[in-house]
Amino acid sequence: MKTVFLPHAEPLRILAVDDDAAMLRYIHTLLELDGHRVSTAVSGEEALALLRGGLKPHLMLLDMMMPERDGMVTLAETRRDFPAVKVVMLTGVSDTHQVVAAMKLGAFDYVTKPFRKPDLDAVIAMAQEKPQGPIETVEELTDDLYFLAASDATRKLREQAGRMALVDVPVLLLGESGTGKEVTAHLIHKLSSRAGKPFLKVNCAAVPAELLESELFGYEAGAFTGAVQAKPGKFEQCQKGTFFLDEIGEMPPQLQAKLLHVLQDGTFSRLGGRTQLKCDARVLAATNIDVQSSLQNRQLRADLYYRLSALTLQIPPLRERKEEIPLLLKHFMVRSAERLGRPILPVSPAMLVACHEYSWPGNLRELGNFVKRYLVLGDEESALREIRGLTSAGQSAAVGGLTEGGVAKPFAQDASEAVRLARALEDSRWNRRVAAEQLGLSYRELLQKMKQHGLTSEPDPRVQRTSAGR
Repeated sequence: MKTVFLPHAEPLRILAVDDDAAMLRYIHTLLELDGHRVSTAVSGEEALALLRGGLKPHLMLLDMMMPERDGMVTLAETRRDFPAVKVVMLTGVSDTHQVVAAMKLGAFDYVTKPFRKPDLDAVIAMAQEKPQGPIETVEELTDDLYFLAASDATRKLREQAGRMALVDVPVLLLGESGTGKEVTAHLIHKLSSRAGKPFLKVNCAAVPAELLESELFGYEAGAFTGAVQAKPGKFEQCQKGTFFLDEIGEMPPQLQAKLLHVLQDGTFSRLGGRTQLKCDARVLAATNIDVQSSLQNRQLRADLYYRLSALTLQIPPLRERKEEIPLLLKHFMVRSAERLGRPILPVSPAMLVACHEYSWPGNLRELGNFVKRYLVLGDEESALREIRGLTSAGQSAAVGGLTEGGVAKPFAQDASEAVRLARALEDSRWNRRVAAEQLGLSYRELLQKMKQHGLTSEPDPRVQRTSAGR
């Protein structure tokens, strides 16, 4: 059973835009059933003319494929000239690439044709829940990387990164594996005066120790067997740019000393060379190690650490910003579907609840891989079994409130009331009396809260079921 979020009682002003007259009548009828004030347009030109003429809709439902001024062009102009209007794209099942492009342009959400009334209700309810203006910030960094800020923790991180980008000194990025340290490094580069210049990365844990020096600093001909001609290293290739050293704690101590020299004097020599070369590259470094332990056992040189840590950013783990999970699921879904050439799959509230409950010790990397598996297999039940099994294993291994991923916050303190209600209803197989008892509510209180949050149950035929017996 799928939980569907229905619209709240207060109607919205909605502009529906579609060149298909029959579809436009269908949308108009569905919206008027709930008392929404509906205006319609048969083209992007007409829609923009209505907006420029003074129409102020809360929401625009915009068909992706229209002649002449299509949905993408109309979306771009609407976001530019009328940013307060939330735009939901109406797409075909094969429009994955277009959906990704629309999300990058600032589309609020999308609905896949053919759709039913609950699909439309769900996206309208989301629009009513969220205040005017964006509550999330998505900054495109490269073709594959973007920075999403939708929680207090990541908004603070974005603010700190912006300030540090303006000061041309090293930055040390700390955080667990998979939290987004490389993404944050790209963000700092983009916001700095070095944007547009090279951004190069070396993972110190992935390159063998005997090759790392030549990778970083280059070598002269004859420096070692097989070095038939000179080769510049990453520091030379990164002039005027930003050099990201990932897993800096895995760098051998003798190379740490050479790196310290580069940071202090701005000069280095190639392997086997005698000439001092100038280096003008800003260094960003990252590690997921326990810094204090590494300093004590001399795995990390103290002088290098203090040189790097004048500016330090701590990247929060996903379990401390679970309010971002619905948005991250949406963004991972549309972007992974594009890369994998798969249709976008819905994320039901049951899956959302399961994702909220899990502690995600692998952080964003683990969440992204989970979404990819779901897309490839196309089986929601298998995905739910996987994530619930991981959650149960983590809870069984928990001792004194600690899990492998760190401190696990109680779910009730971390999730919203709507998600807690959905969880209890799913767990009780929609037995409302059992759910009310689980939540410590009276039956009447539960019904009131279900109505308040627009919770009902309905199967979703779009999700492919491949489990045994189906």
